[in-house]
Amino acid sequence: MTTPTDAREGVLANYRAQLDAMTTHDTGGLGALFTDDFTLTHMTGYVQPKVEWLSEIDAGQFRYHSIKAQGEPQIDVDADAATLTHRIITDATVYGSRNRWRLHFTQTFVWRDGAWLASRSVATTW
Repeated sequence: MTTPTDAREGVLANYRAQLDAMTTHDTGGLGALFTDDFTLTHMTGYVQPKVEWLSEIDAGQFRYHSIKAQGEPQIDVDADAATLTHRIITDATVYGSRNRWRLHFTQTFVWRDGAWLASRSVATTW
């Protein structure tokens, strides 16, 4: 187990790696940052399994052009689980339509096999 400070650093490193992998379209790297049962709840309410989301990125149906942080993420750690909340502005093309979305992310992380992995992500607008 890590200390709370180490946990915050580990969660933040994972999250930053996610944003980088999204904009570089590195689905292999992105997938390694999540648990196998990871889900992404889109702002529409659709709960999308990891495999489906990554395959849509690979197919070009989701293309992330840039992601701009709005302030610093808030990270709360409770033993072997953590929650990160953060606001971003995402410039993305989704199913052929390009737009900028103001998103508020809430991500759940778990400590598994010596690493912090995201197990759930929920995006809403702000």
